[in-house]
Formats: sequence, structure tokens, C-alpha cells
Amino acid sequence: MKQKTLKAVNLAKSYKNRAVVQDVSITVKTGQIVGLLGPNGAGKTTTFYMVVGLVQSDKGRILIDDDDLTLDPMHLRARKGIGYLPQEASIFRKLSVRDNIMAVLQTRSDLDSNGRDEQLESLLEEFHITHIRDSQGMALSGGERRRVEIARALAANPQFILLDEPFAGVDPISVIDIKKIIEQLKSRGLGVLITDHNVRETLDVCERAYIVSHGNLIAEGTPAEILDNQQVRAVYLGEQFKL
Repeated sequence: MKQKTLKAVNLAKSYKNRAVVQDVSITVKTGQIVGLLGPNGAGKTTTFYMVVGLVQSDKGRILIDDDDLTLDPMHLRARKGIGYLPQEASIFRKLSVRDNIMAVLQTRSDLDSNGRDEQLESLLEEFHITHIRDSQGMALSGGERRRVEIARALAANPQFILLDEPFAGVDPISVIDIKKIIEQLKSRGLGVLITDHNVRETLDVCERAYIVSHGNLIAEGTPAEILDNQQVRAVYLGEQFKL
């Protein structure tokens, strides 16, 4: 499969004349895990939301290869290959696991009834949720819910998946599980962009990361390069931080 590239180019956003993001550019390729990190209030969440389509940029462009998504609302970006998993619970609480996933599969014009059923069974098996297929969303544990949400996001057949705070409020066993799932997304050929306050877990699973501070991109590179960057240590990680 041809590698695709999601690019945010020179993004900028201001609120009431205060610049929150200034000329930030990031790149994610399919089959790659990338982190978007920075201190609280640094502009990383606004940058992430501009890529997702939750916030409209004042300046800059969002592209998949040569396809310009800048003015597209979120649902059109989803059709063009951008999947999004919010931090908050997003499954339908009163629908079964099966119906949660099928609700997305039914929006796909490339699948007939048999194709939808095959995709459903494949996703249930891949994410080890076959045994809870008939359980309602409200009855799931936190880990089960996350697996269903990821399976449902993949039902739309995205090329990229954007994860908002996947490690937030998660116990250590679930962190290991989430890391395995993120690696699974990569092995599927998806491009993964993660923003999270948990720096250690994010850098541990990423191959590249971008660091935003005071609305500006101050560093990009491999986790090792990020750790070696003195400016990043000064404003974000601290001198004692180790992976």
C-alpha cells in the first residue's frame, strides 16, 4: 500500500488577540507513531484540535498528500481518512458492542451487507471483544470500552488515527494494553498521532515527537533527540527526566 502523509503546515490560532499557536508544522506518515507534546497551555491541544477539525485554524493548511482538508468539517475529514478518538467516553451507552461498531460500518458505501458482517467479526476478534459483543456500552469496564472505541474508529477504515490523551487516568496494566493496541494500529499501516500529558508513556511508544511551548514548535525528532535537547529539558522535561 502506498504510504500517505498527513501534514499540518504553518498552523496559527489566536483568541482575543492572544496568539495560542504560531506557525506550527507537523507531519505523520502512515505506519508511523508520532507524539505531540508540551507543557499545559503550550498550544499542543489547540494544534491537535485544528488537525482533527474541532478548531478552525486562522492560518495554515491541513493536507493528506495533495488533498487539502483545511476547510473540511470533521465528518468530511473522517471520510477522507482521519479517525479521531477523544479522551472522553464516546461509545453509545445503550447500544450493544456489536451495534456500536455496526453503526459505523453501515455508513460505508464500499461494503455490502456481507462485507459489513465480515468486517464486524474481524474487528471483534482482533480486539478480543467477541465475548462482549452483546453487552451494552454502559456495562463495559474502562479497558473494554477503550477497545470497543478503537474497533469502532477502525470500522470507518481510516488511514490516520488521532488519539487524545489515551493514557489519561489509566492504571498501569491498562497502559501496557493501550501501548500494544497503538503498536497494533501501526502494524495495520495506520499513521498515529498522540497528544498526552503522560510524557514518559507517549515517548516510549513514539518513533518521533514534536514539542510545542508558548505556541511555538521548539523541537522535533526521535525520543532520544528530544531527551538530548536542552531547551526541551529547560521548559518541559527537567534535568532529571529519563525514559
